Formats: sequence, C-alpha cells, structure tokens
Amino acid sequence: MTTPYPNYISPEGFAKLRAEYDHLLGVERPRIVEVVSWAAGNGDRSENGDYLYGRKRMREIDFQLKRLSKKMKDAKVVDPRQQPDKSRVYFGATVTIADDDDRRRTVTIMGNDETDVDAGQIGWGSPIARALRGAAVGDLRRVILPAGEQEYEVMEIGYPA
Repeated sequence: MTTPYPNYISPEGFAKLRAEYDHLLGVERPRIVEVVSWAAGNGDRSENGDYLYGRKRMREIDFQLKRLSKKMKDAKVVDPRQQPDKSRVYFGATVTIADDDDRRRTVTIMGNDETDVDAGQIGWGSPIARALRGAAVGDLRRVILPAGEQEYEVMEIGYPA
C-alpha cells in the first residue's frame, strides 16, 4: 500500500530501524540457524520442538527483515534541525496547540515509524499532523478525529537546535 505522502523519518529514527535490522540479521538469525541445524541433526523433525520452533522463528525474523528493509528503502530521511522555514509547521516541528477551551497540548510531528503518543510524538500522516502542516502561529486548523471535529489554534512552533 502506498501513501499519498513521503515516508519521512528523522536521522535518529532511521538509525533505530537500521540497528534493529542489523541485530536481527547479525545476531538473531544466525543464532536460530544454529539451533535449527543442531535440531535437524537429531533425527525425526516432525516431533522435534527445537526444529519446529526454530523454523517458525526463522520465518518471523525473515518477515521482519523484509519489512524493515522496505521501510528503510522507502524512507526519506529529513533532519528537522535543517528546516529553512522555522515559522511554519513541517516535519520535526514541536507544536503547542490550544482547543476552544484553551486546553493546550504539545506534539512533535515525527515519522510514522517513530511515533510515541505517550511522549507527544505523532506521525506525519496522523489527522492532527496533516491539519497542522504549513500552519503558522495564530492559525486555526480543523481536525476530524474519531470523537468528532475539533478546532485548534497554533500557539507555538519550535524545532530542535
């Protein structure tokens, strides 16, 4: 499935994907291959738990490697510190927004593969991020959320130094 927007990711987010890929390929998979080889040498494979589990785990690792490889291939690494126009909301911006009741919320717009809602990091493709793209301080933006439509005012915009 292709998305209508680039798969932006920060340099740190890309490094995490790469580290996970390298760990699976360089540590996990060779360890499982060793277990499967040892278990295969023990005879009857149909009732050999180590062999069956190892083969299953190897398929899972191969699936993860393929998924991570595609994500890294499709990723467009963008360093938010290099954003030329820091007066508007773009990838990597930390934005403070206020709703109609002046309840404030601060979010950082990150890549979809590096979101952490508990830390206030939302994906570039999320409804709030899509609504905020290109906004400046003082702009009002309408967001359609599962709970209904909400209007937010952009109070503050910041980028990493």
